[in-house]
Amino acid sequence: MKLLRVGPAGAERPALLEEDGTLRDLSALVPDIDGRLLADAALQMHIRAAVGARILPALDPRGLRTGPPLSRIGKIVCVGINYRGHTDHRGNRVPIPTEPVLFLKAPDTVVGPEDTVLVPRGAEKTDWEAELAVVIGRTARYLRTDEEALAAVAGYAVSHDVSERAFQYERGGQWDKGKSCETFNPLGPWLVTADEIPDPQTLRLRLWVNGTPMQDGSTADQIFPVAQVVRYVSQFMTLHPGDVINTGTPPGVAMGRPAPQPYLRAGDVVELEIEGLGRQRQELKDAP
Repeated sequence: MKLLRVGPAGAERPALLEEDGTLRDLSALVPDIDGRLLADAALQMHIRAAVGARILPALDPRGLRTGPPLSRIGKIVCVGINYRGHTDHRGNRVPIPTEPVLFLKAPDTVVGPEDTVLVPRGAEKTDWEAELAVVIGRTARYLRTDEEALAAVAGYAVSHDVSERAFQYERGGQWDKGKSCETFNPLGPWLVTADEIPDPQTLRLRLWVNGTPMQDGSTADQIFPVAQVVRYVSQFMTLHPGDVINTGTPPGVAMGRPAPQPYLRAGDVVELEIEGLGRQRQELKDAP
């Protein structure tokens, strides 16, 4: 299933996108798309049955905003330096890690896939990062195998891990201050359930800035694949339904390019997509 949330910010309604492009309203079946739904297999079967019976009302998508496909996110766990090509692209300044590099991103950074991204006050090096987001569907702690890890995954989505590099690297402390600025995690358009993505290590990621290709990679290049990442994270924190893991970005970010790096500014337009998971588009504006 392709689950999504549509409508004004803060008042989105749950919906489903059918294979023929028809948008269906799920409001009569579920109040929202969140961890409670992802953890309830019976309710998901009920939705699938309603889809099969063609009893769900259609929605007119014209002029209808697409919000983030998941509400009430508990936490966003991020993996840094998780593509082999990313380390090569930076001139091997960063060695390939022997264990996943983890940091947290504030859940309130999440916005819709076409919402405005705000360049923070005082920003100097705002950067783009196309990432595969893994959405957790069951409580997971101390997972032992990759099979257990994948069984804990409810689905996948496109994530834009926007980063302010000066805040991240030049202001002391941890990475979080360069990752948790307002609007710094566009998510969606859809939450695609795991049954539609049999192998998350075969997905192509691409990103453009003002129409110029900047990133073109594959999850096959991940140093730590999805199953290993989920299993690893569960050794250090409990994962709950509705938690999100951003699994890293392929080469092509501004920070890894020759000087002067083309960091983002107000007026720039970023577009990104992941095979099978949809496409995003954001215009940048200065934070008020």
